Amino acid sequence: MIYVLINPLSNNGKGGLAEAELRELFTGKELSFFDVTKYESAAEICKQVGADDEIIVAGGDGTLTHFVNDVYEMKLSQKISLYFCGSGNDFMNDVKDRVSIQNKLIPLNEFMKSLPKVTVNGMTRYFINGIGYGIDGYCCEEGDKVRATSDKPVNYTSIAIKGLLGKYKPRNATVTVDGETRTYKRVWLAPSMLGRFYGGGMMVAPAQDRLNKEKTLTNVVCHKGRKLKILMMFPNIFKGAHTKFTDIIDFRTGHSIQVEFDKPCALQIDGETVLNVKSYSVSYGE
Repeated sequence: MIYVLINPLSNNGKGGLAEAELRELFTGKELSFFDVTKYESAAEICKQVGADDEIIVAGGDGTLTHFVNDVYEMKLSQKISLYFCGSGNDFMNDVKDRVSIQNKLIPLNEFMKSLPKVTVNGMTRYFINGIGYGIDGYCCEEGDKVRATSDKPVNYTSIAIKGLLGKYKPRNATVTVDGETRTYKRVWLAPSMLGRFYGGGMMVAPAQDRLNKEKTLTNVVCHKGRKLKILMMFPNIFKGAHTKFTDIIDFRTGHSIQVEFDKPCALQIDGETVLNVKSYSVSYGE
């Protein structure tokens, strides 16, 4: 039996199309479909799965992060795959060069063995791509507003440019990585990354390896640059070429990262928004 956990809300409400695609792909095999939006936790479904069964998660990055948080402590031994059908697919972009992807199926077991945690506003969660804080969190906040009033795809690039032009106000920040603290003025973004990508294809941490043996994360701080300089730098993030802006970009790696802003703003965990955040901390491999 193949258990398919499908999110019909993924890919801007088109995720339900994955059912017909998977039935055609696995013609002759027994599939059982579960709408994850109707369950409090994916663990409810996975408790039914036999030792010789398989699990397919059909959705995007949001569906995937919910799944790993629901089942991570179960340490499932069954074969698990992601059928990617989201709008951003940052996880797929990050792993596509290191695994064999056939028919939009990505083997997940290796990537679920060890995951970092983020603690924010009294909540602790695992994450599979990264934490965005600053204008990236602001973009998710504004994107949620657009999604609530329209069925059109959210243009995060447009939101980011408007933010850079004045709608987002940079904060001052204190960032501690493995015990070393630095202070920054006018911080535009301060993510901590397990993978390289976030925001639907932005390679914000180009040197990060999610399977690195040291189990370190990459913290990226974009700071002190004025609007024109930031606007010049911004397009480079999509190709990971922003590393050349050494005067306004700071990269550090570590196991433990704490970021605190002097004023609260939105934060995103694998694309899901958390509002009114003053600080967050992440840990991995400790």
